[in-house]
Amino acid sequence: MPSMTESLDVVTYGEAMAMFVATETGPLAQVAHFTKRAAGAELNVATGLARLGFKVGWMSRVGADSFGQFVRDVLAQEGIDARCVSTDERFPTGFQLKSKNDDGSDPAIEYFRRGSAASRLSPYDFERDYVTGARHLHLSGVAPAISSTSRELAFRLAREMRAAGRSITFDPNLRPTLWSSREEMVATLNELATYADWVLPGVSEGLVLTGSDDPASIARFYLARGARGVVVKLGAQGAYYATSEGEQGVVKAQPVARVVDTVGAGDGFAVGVISALLEGRTLAQAVERGNRIGALAVQVIGDSEGLPQRAQLDALEAQDANADAA
Repeated sequence: MPSMTESLDVVTYGEAMAMFVATETGPLAQVAHFTKRAAGAELNVATGLARLGFKVGWMSRVGADSFGQFVRDVLAQEGIDARCVSTDERFPTGFQLKSKNDDGSDPAIEYFRRGSAASRLSPYDFERDYVTGARHLHLSGVAPAISSTSRELAFRLAREMRAAGRSITFDPNLRPTLWSSREEMVATLNELATYADWVLPGVSEGLVLTGSDDPASIARFYLARGARGVVVKLGAQGAYYATSEGEQGVVKAQPVARVVDTVGAGDGFAVGVISALLEGRTLAQAVERGNRIGALAVQVIGDSEGLPQRAQLDALEAQDANADAA
C-alpha cells in the first residue's frame, strides 16, 4: 500500500458489496449454499490494476458491520490503498446474491443496497491532495447511479482531475434500475463522458446512450464531445476503437473455450485498456490487452477471480509475441 506521501497511479471510487455466489445451479430461492466474495465494478478495476503492480486508491464508505470489515480485508489483501474509505456508523454495507449458471448465460443477481453506507457518498468525501496526486482517474456509470450525492462526487472528481491535467477513463456500465428514468441516465452519463479522455462503452450501451448501434457512429459521438479515444466493446467480435487523430480499427476477441461467468468481463477489459495506456502503449495495443483480460475474466466464477497477476499477464503476452514472430 502506498505511504501517506507516495502518489497513486490510479484512483477510483464506488460501492463495494459482499457478494454471495451460489455454489449450485438453479433459482436463487432454491439454492442452499453460497460462497462469499466482494463485488463492485470500480473495485474490480482497482483490484485488477493493483494485481498488475499499479498503486491504486479506492474511495468509498462502508458500514460498521462484518460486511464492511470484509471489504476492508479484501482491500488489504489486494494491496489497494484505503485511506479514503470511511466507516459510516449509521448505514450498512450492501450485499447481493448471485446465481450459478453452467451454460454461459448471464447469472441472476439480486441486490440489497438501498440505503447503504456507500449511497451516502458525496462531495464531502472528496480529498483534493489524495485525488489529484494520482496520475489517472477511472469512473464508471455505477457509482453515479446509486444516489444524487454520489453523482455530485463523480462530477467533482472529473472536474478536479481534468483541471489538474490528469487522464480519465469512463466506462458507462449502465444500471437502468438505479436511475429514476432512462432520460436522466442518458443525459447524466453523456455529460460525465465529456470529461473523459477515453470512453469505453459496449455496443448495446452505445445504442442506449447515442441512439446508434454502429460502432463507428458511437465513437464519433464521444470524439465530437472531446474524447481522445473511444473503444466500443463488441462481445465475441472483439472491440472497435477510434481516436481523435483519425486512427480506427477492430481488434479480434481472444478465443475462449468455455464461458463460465460473464459478470466482470467489462471490468477486466477496462483493466487491460487502462494498464496499457498508463504504460504508454497505443490504443490498439490497449484494446488487445483489454480483450485478453476480459477473456480471462469470463472463464472463472466471480467478478474479479479471473483478473491476472503481472507475471501471468507477461507470460501470456510473451507467448503471443513469440507465436507472431514464428
